[in-house]
Amino acid sequence: MAIPLSYIARNLWARRLTTALTAGGLALVVFVFATMLMLDAGLKQTLVTTGEQDNVVVIRKGAETEIQSAISREQASIMEMHPAVATGADGRPWVSKEAVVLISLTKASSARPSNVVIRGVSPAGLALRPQVRLVAGRLFRPGSSEIVVGSGIAKGFDGVQIGEHLRFAQRDWTVVGHFDAGGSGFDSEIWGDVDQLMQSFRRTSYSAMVFRLAQAGRLDGFRADIDVDPRLASEAKREQVFYSDQSKALSAFINILGFTLSVIFSVAAMIGAMITMYASVANRVAEIGTLRALGFKRSNVLGAFLIEAMLLGLAGGVAGLACAALMQFASFSTTNFQTFADLSFRFILTPSVVAKTLAFAVAMGLFGGFLPALRAARLSIVDALRAH
Repeated sequence: MAIPLSYIARNLWARRLTTALTAGGLALVVFVFATMLMLDAGLKQTLVTTGEQDNVVVIRKGAETEIQSAISREQASIMEMHPAVATGADGRPWVSKEAVVLISLTKASSARPSNVVIRGVSPAGLALRPQVRLVAGRLFRPGSSEIVVGSGIAKGFDGVQIGEHLRFAQRDWTVVGHFDAGGSGFDSEIWGDVDQLMQSFRRTSYSAMVFRLAQAGRLDGFRADIDVDPRLASEAKREQVFYSDQSKALSAFINILGFTLSVIFSVAAMIGAMITMYASVANRVAEIGTLRALGFKRSNVLGAFLIEAMLLGLAGGVAGLACAALMQFASFSTTNFQTFADLSFRFILTPSVVAKTLAFAVAMGLFGGFLPALRAARLSIVDALRAH
């Protein structure tokens, strides 16, 4: 015979002030824990949505980022003629040969310089990224010193509004448009004509080559062919996989930081829950004796107090999660440790984040309430009734 759940819930309601204060402490810890998970989820979604499933990125073997990579014009010409590469309506390979470099711009919020990615793209570069759409102005003209700016850069940096000029690579570049890339990493980039950018930065090699697969299953064959060709010291990855790998270092940092802070704060929150439950046991000694006299076993009393502690944790978890959900309306900008460039992304609340957060909150309540529940279960019937 178990103690009814309604009875356990009424005990929490009867001590509304104490319950609210303890749940509030738990909620603060849950808020920190949830926001870290949401930050990590936003980072991963931003970089994964940067790539298209049927696009392939080719970089120099051994390079981890496009900035570290170099592909010669001869190598690019050889690879773009491979049968795995799709062709457009005009019969030309659906390929974008790209140059990626970093420049320093001033952030509007802090007036401090930060690295920004400049991407030189071929005419096919925009067609290969259907998530990229122009939202203001126009596209840059091939062969010109014109650039278009991602929405993340347009919101966060000075001197990047339409009609303004940026000075880098010993040239003045005119901002002619803003584009939105659907929350992907491209929102944190500036795009221009690849040939003009390579000329200005005195580059003789591309950073990477991006192409659309003619058929979804042709990637393995392409990889095998470039591996055995001595002229091509390159490796190929699906675009989504390539950009997802860019999140590993920053994701690890966020997870370690979030875990460390959560552990430190949760210890204090669990002590608070423990004190609350000990007080509850002390105030209900006679009640516990009555329950035992009515036939409830020690295990029933233990279970009732543990459930009460977990409900307390759940209440704090729901409150903390509700506050964390508001962070979805905020955006976040930081340095990607993989590329050392500024990256803008949002907090994202996913079902996985909700499940992990509530489980964490309930676990805090369970651990905080275990010792008080054990004390309640060990009270003898005679001593408890005598206290009455």
